Amino acid sequence: MSTLPTTQASPAPAKTEAPPEEWSDRVALSTIDESMRVPGIFFVVSGGVWLLIGTALAIVASFKLHNPEFLGNIEALTFGRARSAHLNAMTYGWGNNALFAVALWIMSRLCRAPVRYHYILITAGVMWNLGVTIGIWGILFGDLTSVEWLEMPTYVTPLLALSYALVGVWGILAFHFRKGDHVYVSQWYILAALFWFPWLYTVAQMMIFFTPARGTVQAITNWWFAHNVLGLWYTPVGLAAAYYLIPKILGKPIHSYYLSILGFWSLALFYNWAGVHHLIGGPIPLWLQAAGTVGSIGMVIPVIVVAVNHHLTARGSFRAVWNSPTLRFVVFGAMSYTLTSLIGSAMAVPDVNEVTHFTHFTVAHAHHGVYAFFTMVMFGAIYFMLPRLLNREWPSATLIRIHFWACALGIGIYVVGLSIGGWMQGLMMNNPDIPFLDIVQAMIPWLLSRSFAGILLTVGHLAFFANLIWMIAGPRSTVPKTSLGRERVPA
Repeated sequence: MSTLPTTQASPAPAKTEAPPEEWSDRVALSTIDESMRVPGIFFVVSGGVWLLIGTALAIVASFKLHNPEFLGNIEALTFGRARSAHLNAMTYGWGNNALFAVALWIMSRLCRAPVRYHYILITAGVMWNLGVTIGIWGILFGDLTSVEWLEMPTYVTPLLALSYALVGVWGILAFHFRKGDHVYVSQWYILAALFWFPWLYTVAQMMIFFTPARGTVQAITNWWFAHNVLGLWYTPVGLAAAYYLIPKILGKPIHSYYLSILGFWSLALFYNWAGVHHLIGGPIPLWLQAAGTVGSIGMVIPVIVVAVNHHLTARGSFRAVWNSPTLRFVVFGAMSYTLTSLIGSAMAVPDVNEVTHFTHFTVAHAHHGVYAFFTMVMFGAIYFMLPRLLNREWPSATLIRIHFWACALGIGIYVVGLSIGGWMQGLMMNNPDIPFLDIVQAMIPWLLSRSFAGILLTVGHLAFFANLIWMIAGPRSTVPKTSLGRERVPA
């Protein structure tokens, strides 16, 4: 992996030129970035639009929890529909578009292969976003399923599957035609994710909708899919981005390549079983519940390995981490990955599970992983990627700071508030002497904190999208493309 000087706090150009021997490498990267420009911008802008749509739906759903009459006369915005539409807009709209952009860009760079036939990616992106649009519309107007994470009507499944196939095949072909024999750890994670997602999605669709399995096998399949979408789709790409960007910006190699491979294989081994811990106490075989518990606790291994590797890589460069907007987001996400994964392992312990299950604690935990980890890493990756695709700097460092602090504080309040409230809720529900209505009333302050956190997140998302559109619509830079190898931008 090529190295870069430490990121500067100011967006002003660096004072020194790159060593002559690095120029050829940077010219090659510039060529790759230029070839990725159109599909990269398409996916990022599409993701940004879905981010705002999903945020608006989240605000509606959150306010309804403590004020059920809010927009109560609009059938399409009942809590069940708004919440399901929010989940799918953020997951398949924002999350997948951001993932496509970042994963394919990193893969192209590490393969040293310019994007060929980028119209395939554009076609796939148009089909994907059309499918998500039809799916969200179906959810809002009552044509939704009852399966969490798979609420979109089944008639959009072929469109989403075909569009993903185009993206996945392109990524695999890029790796096949790579230059050089060395395989970076980021490539391991991205390639695995490209294989895992179609496997998860196809099996879940077939066993739940098209050729339904019998009895509780459907519930097992549902949680196997829902948990592994985060663990075997979003998590690998989030870790790939962190493994690429932290050494890249700090100008030093990852601490241990072998530790990173250990983290990869232990993730592949344990995470596939972890989702079953959501069914502890349910009508499923005890051996399967035990396997889910063991898999969840086993996740401590890859989590600790990744945390140690990232920490030792950044050791001695913590000031640079704080001064770089990209690393600020990425390290925040990496630390969140460690914390939420350890909490998830603890939630698989039966004594803990009987308190946290069916409570707001589980909601906080899900947002801790999907947002505090994955989304924050994607924000950081986009702040690093777009200046290289567009050959210009971000127009407003102030908007970047607003984005970070609003989102960091917002998700912090969200996770802490709902975790405390959820734990109290679980203890109260396990006490048969407490009326259920009293529990509902006791949760209102924590639900209000959730809505306040949502307002902060909305501010951060608006700042991000405004900066994004401002950057894309701004004038092209006259800076030579080869100089973008230096960390000249505020990311």
